[in-house]
Amino acid sequence: MSVQTPTPTPTAVTVTPTGPGGTRPAAAVAVYVLLVVVSLLMLAPFALVVFGAFKTQGEFTSDPGGWLPDSFTNVHNFVVLFTEKGFGRYFLNSAIVSGVTVVTNVLFSAMAGYALAKVPFRGRSLVFGAVVLAMTIPYVAVFVPQFVIVVQLGLVDTLAGIVLPMLVMPIAVFIMRQFATSVPDELLEAARLDGASDVGVFVRVVLPLLGPAVATVAIFTFLNSWNYFLWPLVVAQSTDTYTLPVGLSVASAAANTTDYGVLLAGSVTILVPVLVLFLFLQRYFIQGIAATGLK
Repeated sequence: MSVQTPTPTPTAVTVTPTGPGGTRPAAAVAVYVLLVVVSLLMLAPFALVVFGAFKTQGEFTSDPGGWLPDSFTNVHNFVVLFTEKGFGRYFLNSAIVSGVTVVTNVLFSAMAGYALAKVPFRGRSLVFGAVVLAMTIPYVAVFVPQFVIVVQLGLVDTLAGIVLPMLVMPIAVFIMRQFATSVPDELLEAARLDGASDVGVFVRVVLPLLGPAVATVAIFTFLNSWNYFLWPLVVAQSTDTYTLPVGLSVASAAANTTDYGVLLAGSVTILVPVLVLFLFLQRYFIQGIAATGLK
């Protein structure tokens, strides 16, 4: 007589649905809602600036708390900027200053960073320590000595005088050096075995691998020089050498009554090139930030 073993009845397993990253749906929705709210709060000031650039002075006085302009096709404020306020000249000056500083910082900091990371020489650690120390010095501590040097060189009221202190910044050298340390030594040795000179190794092997760092330095340098206000305000003595921030400040202070529409249109004019540059280089910028560990 055989004994039949009862077959166990399978029990139902309750699976709790999870959202992205293993979080519960309710928690994920709460996170998304919080992120949307924070994003809207951060974008609100920019929206006010953009909307205000299309408003007339009458709209500001009749409805100071209003957000939207009567018409987004009203470009009168931008026309006033470039026909009466001289923003064409200021835009060109800012483009020259920013372009020169971006090129010099990328080129010179790449060479310095490569040397500090891959070229053995006596005192290399001391030089790198000096670069890090220079990053910690407050700018106000060197402002007066820089101005004395510019005066002695006869560069006051010139674009060269504005550019001179920004030709190579310590933070750019630091970023390049940190990224250059990740370049494999074996790759450099292989290039030398193939007959490449030191300059050839740098130009053909190292520099192409520094793409994310180059993008990071280019964006940082451009932002710094494009938005810089204090130094150009001191060095520039005439409208021929004003940059955009200085020109906008002088234009808003010269009038007896502040024209808010023109002022906000000038802010939008300054903001647009920065956004365009970031959109083109954001992928390399994020890679560079991740590689160098900057926050």
